[in-house]
Amino acid sequence: MSSTVPHLVIDAPYRSDVVASSTPEIGWRTETDTTGWLQASAELELTRGGETSTHRIDGRAATRVAWPFAPLAPREAVSLRVRVTGEDGHAGEWSAPRQVVAGFLGEGEWQATPIGLASPAETAQPAYLRTEFDVTGPVARATLYATAVGVYQAAIGGVDVDDQVMKPGWTPYPQRLIHETTDVTALLAPGRNAIGVRLAGAWATESFGFRDNARPLYADQPRFAAQLLIEYVDGSHEWVRTDASWRAATGPITASGLYAGEDHDARLALVDASGRGFAEAGFDAAEWMPAAEADAIPTPEARVSPFVRRLDELAVREVITTPAGKTVVDFGQNLVGRLRIRVAGPAGTVVTLRHAEVLEHGELGTRPLRAAAATDHYTLSGEGVEVWEPEFTFHGFRYAEIEGWPGEFDPSAVTAVVIHSDMERTGWFEASDPLVNQLHENIVWGLRGNFLYLPTDCPQRDERLGWTGDIQVFAPTASFLYDVRGFLDSWLRDLALEQADGVVPFVVPNVLGEARPAAAWGDAATIVPWVLHERYADVATIERQYDSMKAWADVLIDLAGPRRLWEGMFQFGDWLDPDAPPEQAAKAKTDADIVASAYLFRSVDAVARAAALLGDQEAARDYAAVAEEVRAAFLAEYVTPAGRMMSDAQTAYALAIMFDIAPAEQQEALGARLAELTRLSGYRIGTGFVGTPIIQDALTRTGHLETARRLLVQTENPSWLYPVTMGATTIWERWDSMLPDGTINPGEMTSFNHYALGAIGDWLHRVVAGLAPDAPGYARLRIEPHPLHGFDSASAEHLTPYGTARSGWSRDGDVVRVTATVPPNTTAVVALPDGRSLEVGSGVHEWATVDAAPPASSSRIGLDSTLAAVIDDPEAYQTIGAALEAADPEAAHAFRTITRWSDGRELGEALFMFAGPDVQRAIAERLADLSARRESGATIAADA
Repeated sequence: MSSTVPHLVIDAPYRSDVVASSTPEIGWRTETDTTGWLQASAELELTRGGETSTHRIDGRAATRVAWPFAPLAPREAVSLRVRVTGEDGHAGEWSAPRQVVAGFLGEGEWQATPIGLASPAETAQPAYLRTEFDVTGPVARATLYATAVGVYQAAIGGVDVDDQVMKPGWTPYPQRLIHETTDVTALLAPGRNAIGVRLAGAWATESFGFRDNARPLYADQPRFAAQLLIEYVDGSHEWVRTDASWRAATGPITASGLYAGEDHDARLALVDASGRGFAEAGFDAAEWMPAAEADAIPTPEARVSPFVRRLDELAVREVITTPAGKTVVDFGQNLVGRLRIRVAGPAGTVVTLRHAEVLEHGELGTRPLRAAAATDHYTLSGEGVEVWEPEFTFHGFRYAEIEGWPGEFDPSAVTAVVIHSDMERTGWFEASDPLVNQLHENIVWGLRGNFLYLPTDCPQRDERLGWTGDIQVFAPTASFLYDVRGFLDSWLRDLALEQADGVVPFVVPNVLGEARPAAAWGDAATIVPWVLHERYADVATIERQYDSMKAWADVLIDLAGPRRLWEGMFQFGDWLDPDAPPEQAAKAKTDADIVASAYLFRSVDAVARAAALLGDQEAARDYAAVAEEVRAAFLAEYVTPAGRMMSDAQTAYALAIMFDIAPAEQQEALGARLAELTRLSGYRIGTGFVGTPIIQDALTRTGHLETARRLLVQTENPSWLYPVTMGATTIWERWDSMLPDGTINPGEMTSFNHYALGAIGDWLHRVVAGLAPDAPGYARLRIEPHPLHGFDSASAEHLTPYGTARSGWSRDGDVVRVTATVPPNTTAVVALPDGRSLEVGSGVHEWATVDAAPPASSSRIGLDSTLAAVIDDPEAYQTIGAALEAADPEAAHAFRTITRWSDGRELGEALFMFAGPDVQRAIAERLADLSARRESGATIAADA
């Protein structure tokens, strides 16, 4: 009999059994070697307090299952396991038991008083806090609940309570605060014990805003609050809470900021004459002052998002001596984290570490950091080999300048420590094109660097904010690559809290002041919850966010008025269209009103669907009716009957197609014009933040896969692969964040780690490899690969809520083999490249299809060929470009970038603007040689 084993999944932060809810949702993934396996029923067995109870579930439900037992009590620890029975009648084995611990506090239990330094000498002064307490008997369990308006780490007996970083993270502090729940039983000793806390300001004391508007928003000083519950074996318990009895001091961390960096003076280490550290009992704290009670904080809630941890380390790849004589280390990867150094030297020696993402003409490229110094200082104690890593800051960097190193510099003494939210990796993609593989790797690293407690725009400059538009377009890609449900669920709670009269601010948490409606940005309120439902079958988040979704849609409906169009107001529009001037990022080819009205339709339609999902039928009808009115107004105002958009630009067509605004009978004409515009641009991208995530889908949907392929593999600027050819290891904010000559883009706003334009990852996964959900949470998969000509293979793998799914294809001549893995308890709809459609059950599947190569380019190419024929003949295009480059590089650049590659003009006519008679003759001769070689090859092939 085949083995069938389920593995429990609990709604808890990744790698934790601590849950934030008294009724956590449950799921399980089943492993079985039975093909076509479907679950008929499941038994859940709960052990609590020595008693066991069971619950039976009939049917296929195996993900996001409602808690079927009595609610958990605070700190209650239970054991849960599951056994499944297939439709074949075979009952599987019991899963391994999973412990579930209630990590939330009981009603009224939070009574800790926030504390901090009594007389700080500086704004955002790092602080050290401590207290001592007695353990009076055998301890059954000890739990520390701690939080900060700022960032902290706690130690008991000199040992850190966990390996988390920058906790508790960033939320809208006046409205929502997170507490950590940490089992510290093993750290307590009989008798006298001590808690020591290291505290800094980070987000809470940072100055937010642009240029002269930057100011602290939340606090001038960090504050900390905690309570330790000690439960004794005899059933008694006691609390140790922060209050004015705690002691406070300054110490070796003398300054710390997200943007500025951190200063650490090891000579100020908090160790007394007996060698005890400040987090150990008996430490001499005679010179410490009483802690000051600080302003009240909201009652913190248990964490629902993943922890941030040190998750990777990179060694120095190269040591560079710059033209100015500076020592710079290169880690070969743009990353987010900080440096750990191992150094020995005289007391008082200061080692300075400056960080940047790129080099510009051989020197550290710090201009894009704007006001962020991104510089750490370590002052040596002089006591042997010292190891140090900044604790309460992070930087976005690939390069670091080292100054003040005592003695000969040893690159092995410097390590880059990568930090980000500890989400489970769930998605992978690979293709036969190495540049596309690097593009995908850049997308992954961009996510890692910007998913640090909240989804930020960039991790390096004086910003690092939760821009709503960025995550709105990137959420589908993110949800494939990592398990981001808890991460985004937590951020969406903050979004709802920060809404003002329904208006979603540009950034969440909102540190930029008054909120104004902006299309594609505020629509994160309606779209991100739908992504979580589509990818994780997450109805709970839509249910919780429903009021937020409606409030945003109602704002838009009111703004649109009876015309049902959102017009004439502030918009970001198709932000960072590649043709926008460096200092006018919103000046896109697609009119901002078209973008706004398209998103008006999308959000109102999303709310209608949410209402239907939740059973609010009256609201579903009302919002659906408004959405249809918006559709009609959009088509009447912006789309001609012949299928031309009033903004004749790629993004406009992609919006009408992919938001399903245009009817099916009109989409073919819209797609044809979109493909023509793409060819006219020389297969260069012409979209910004709004159009980039959808242009490839729009081309594919309307039958222009080859156009999408040409757009994907383009290496000239602007394109996805241009940054790759320039050595990028993350996604850039601008298509040309670095210019071809190695100069940083002159715009003040330039980042080299900005994931928005990496939203193409979702198309690579769903379309090229062909792996997508066809029902919420991948209960049914869609396997529909699109083999790209010029590629030998592509594949994607994703850990769905049901198990690992895979789709891929490989080419052997005209035969394309498609392979798919369908997880147990799911089915798949398969659409093969040859037009066949079928449905399959779980297991490994393979099909052979025929996919003939496209017709070869015309054998003859010359000055009388049309520009369309030239751009569709990559070999001829390169031949012409090489000849122009040899004669006049500036003319060659202009020819490539400003030519409109139409079929109504001949090459010779276009060259008149760029080349004299001699160069034109040289080009004609090279093209004649190319044509002759082709004709000769064709003759030989025919004779053979």
